[in-house]
Amino acid sequence: MGAAAVTLISVLGVWAVWRVMVVTGLGQQTEEAALDGAGRFQGAFAPLADPVLRLGELRWLVAGSLVAVAVALARRRPLVAVQVAVLIAGANVTTQVVKADVLYRPDHLVGWNSGVNTLPSGHTTVAASVWAGLLLAVPRGWRPVVALGGAAATSAMGVATIVDRWHRPSDVVAALLVVLAWAALICALTPRSAADQPTEAGGGFTVTVAVLLGVVALVTGVVAVPAIATVAGFGPLPTSGMMTAYAGAVLAVISASLGTTAVLLVVRQATARSR
Repeated sequence: MGAAAVTLISVLGVWAVWRVMVVTGLGQQTEEAALDGAGRFQGAFAPLADPVLRLGELRWLVAGSLVAVAVALARRRPLVAVQVAVLIAGANVTTQVVKADVLYRPDHLVGWNSGVNTLPSGHTTVAASVWAGLLLAVPRGWRPVVALGGAAATSAMGVATIVDRWHRPSDVVAALLVVLAWAALICALTPRSAADQPTEAGGGFTVTVAVLLGVVALVTGVVAVPAIATVAGFGPLPTSGMMTAYAGAVLAVISASLGTTAVLLVVRQATARSR
């Protein structure tokens, strides 16, 4: 029931993010301010962002998927391997279909990529789905460690897409929610045969990592919201306003990445525990 609720909330979250940040003029203006701020440092930060963005290419999606499936098969869990494959494929296909054929972007602004929908982010979906698949595949005791790695990796990918002005913050957040929706759905459908063995440990560390990720997500989110809100709807912005929006966007992406990872860790451990 909990995993199914997370799936529903995530789907509604994608719609809400799109409806507020993409469909409305105020949402578009807010994100455009963040991109203007990113543009001021793009030349300096691009060398750091470019190697991260290359990890969102198809070859790395395939490689990461094979690793996650191989881990499940090495544990003699063929059903989990199928779940991993369905999760990764489902999330990435959903992102591409939703972006190209379902959602749209009104022409409220004249400027970068105006009128072309970029939500959800494909690169973020690649990174988040591979790590989510690995989280499903590894033994119970390793999931908190994988969650920490996944939170760091997806944060890096999401921030990189903003630094290089490939995506807006809402694109990244929507992609994270797409992956969470698929992962939670898979967890909700976990049969008894795919559950953890009674001998598998991994309780206390899971709580520690989930709480840590949740607290950091909450703190960064609390800082990000007013940082973004202070520049929303004020027309042409001074440099300080652009930088405030840029910082708020980066913090919002990190908050979403850590928060969704924490939720997935809890959901996976709960639904996979030994009956």
